[in-house]
Amino acid sequence: MSYEMIAILMFSSMMLMLLTGQRVFGAIGGIAALAALFLWGGGGQDIPFSAAMKLMKWYPLLTLPMFIFMGYVLSESRIADDLYKMFHVWMGPVSGGLAIGTIFLMVLVSAMNGLSVAGMAIGATIALPELLRRGYDKRMVTGVIQAGSSLGILVPPSVVLVLYAMIARAPVGQLWLAGVIPGLMMAAMFVVYIAVRCKLQPNLGPVLPPEERDISKGEKYKLLLAGLLPLVIFAAMMVPFVNGWTSLVESSAIGALTAFMAAVLKRRMTWTVFQTCMRNTLGISCMFMWIILAALGFGAVFDGLGAVKAIENLFTNQLGLSPWTILILMQLSFLVMGTFLDDTAMLVIVAPLYVPLVARLDLGLAPGDVLIWYGVLYTITTQIAYMTPPFGYNLFLMRAMAPKEITMRDIYGSITPFVLVMMLALALVMAFPQIALWLPDTVYGK
Repeated sequence: MSYEMIAILMFSSMMLMLLTGQRVFGAIGGIAALAALFLWGGGGQDIPFSAAMKLMKWYPLLTLPMFIFMGYVLSESRIADDLYKMFHVWMGPVSGGLAIGTIFLMVLVSAMNGLSVAGMAIGATIALPELLRRGYDKRMVTGVIQAGSSLGILVPPSVVLVLYAMIARAPVGQLWLAGVIPGLMMAAMFVVYIAVRCKLQPNLGPVLPPEERDISKGEKYKLLLAGLLPLVIFAAMMVPFVNGWTSLVESSAIGALTAFMAAVLKRRMTWTVFQTCMRNTLGISCMFMWIILAALGFGAVFDGLGAVKAIENLFTNQLGLSPWTILILMQLSFLVMGTFLDDTAMLVIVAPLYVPLVARLDLGLAPGDVLIWYGVLYTITTQIAYMTPPFGYNLFLMRAMAPKEITMRDIYGSITPFVLVMMLALALVMAFPQIALWLPDTVYGK
């Protein structure tokens, strides 16, 4: 059997295992182990062992539990509630102001956590009931929360970009900085869309009544200070890192410790909250480590097969496709997979094939920049796939968290304009790579 057929058989077997409902790391790692055993016999057992050692020696992986812990501390201590109260008062006089404030809330939650699920949970439990109670259109606000929560995997400290860095062997710090401007650009595009839409159709996002927003200036500034606390925590973590005073791992420890101290000073760090944060941090961290381990093993088998060179030869020599056509086809495949897989599963399934292929394509970028730029493209495409029917990940999360008056039809109908905005953002980053590369090149070029 040719190596190309073995690679196809591995992929199809893995997809079949995933469709049966097996855990992602079990399906990917199991297929990799069996393939190694059949290809190289007893010597194949060195592949998972080598992958495990590589994982344990990867120092930046220590950032993963730190950022997850920081996010859970800020979430469980209800600091996100303070954020929304601030936006409620300061943005209420603007048509659609609470929806715009919700986007800002999602950006700040993303900067605290790095996971889209956290933004979805906070948006659905805190923002959604308040927006509906104040007469906001249910389709509008459902789309706002889904789109805003997707920023969690692009705005640093993105956990997804940490996983991508591990698999692509790319620097995490540069990937995070590469996600800053595209993430803020996308958030700004959401805000512009909401503002224009609510200006043209004021009934979609009515202004708050005067009795709800007429409070003393002292109270307004007190709310402002309470709501800006997450920004202080983010600055305490990122400023030393960007200036080169601390390493990535040290900055993550600063962020976790600062968040913990903030919760203690606000007298919200109870023993129950601490236990919940530690338990959730352990569970999520272990899940990601198992997935990375499986992905590394799968990638090692693929490297041994030479499957990447075979696929590259098929696309460029036999089919005669241009590098940009290949790149677009790769992005379209992410959109298709996103209808039934989450971001982590998509990454570990195709990264062993796509990442080396992208590195070989002549896209007019420096070799060190290609994988950084592609990491941002992958993340934006994943965001779109999260919200694409029929089985977008965010669609079902919203259905599980939304009140009964919001139907699945409302949820499907709510995401169309936001998906179009995200596709425009993706096209801009593809056409102008410096949107993603300018900040890391500036910081690391010092």
